[in-house]
Amino acid sequence: MRVVSGNASRNSEPAPVKNAGARRRYRLWLAFIVIFIGWAGYTFISQASQIGASSRELSEKQDSKAKSNQALDQLKTEIERLKDPEYIGQIAMKKYGLYRPGEVPIRVPDSEGEK
Repeated sequence: MRVVSGNASRNSEPAPVKNAGARRRYRLWLAFIVIFIGWAGYTFISQASQIGASSRELSEKQDSKAKSNQALDQLKTEIERLKDPEYIGQIAMKKYGLYRPGEVPIRVPDSEGEK
């Protein structure tokens, strides 16, 4: 008969049932963690792209709003200026060639038009 040390006999024996169940639970837990991390990564990337698209849309709308507000301010300024009779007279002279009675218009010929 052959004498075998205690460590050698343990390595050659099959693993106890308790270790097999623990390994199965560990593998199941690991699979769950991998699936969860995959799902979380997919969700994160999906939401990041949606946030990026929303941010671009928001910046475009803010630019549009700023331009609209600037145009509105210009129109309000123009309305205030149109309440002044002197300004209306200047517009009438420049655009329509109208002058007050007794005024003599002075016309300066264009330097390019003379050639």
